[in-house]
Amino acid sequence: MKHNLTMERLRIDKWLWAARFYKTRSLASDELDRGRVQVNGLVVKPARELRLGDTVQVRIGVVTRSVVVKAISDKRGGAPVAALMFEETPDSVAQRAAAAEQRRLAPEPALSLSQGRPTKRERRDSDLAHAQQASDWGERTTLDW
Repeated sequence: MKHNLTMERLRIDKWLWAARFYKTRSLASDELDRGRVQVNGLVVKPARELRLGDTVQVRIGVVTRSVVVKAISDKRGGAPVAALMFEETPDSVAQRAAAAEQRRLAPEPALSLSQGRPTKRERRDSDLAHAQQASDWGERTTLDW
């Protein structure tokens, strides 16, 4: 299957879908409407036409990628074809690597919880304490006539 990577202009939502930033064109359109995609520093609408050399900033979750458009195609191909459509800026690569390292070194959020779901050992100890309390209660309520 041959891909046409020689178009001059294309809607940004189609390009984001073809470049595999989003699974569907409607998802790309929704993200554009929410202002999570910028072209040359400006928030744009889904119908904005993209040209070669434009800088696109895409925020997906906590990750922001800044890429330069190298090719334009309205066909969605495999990952190798999609990789030819853009080039990520060195600053963007460095920021993503730093963010990934920071997430890797961050402490596990669950460890900071002082209360929450008990561990198996804590649950067994709690059940044992409740059982002893119940047996003590039963002994106190018996009447010796």
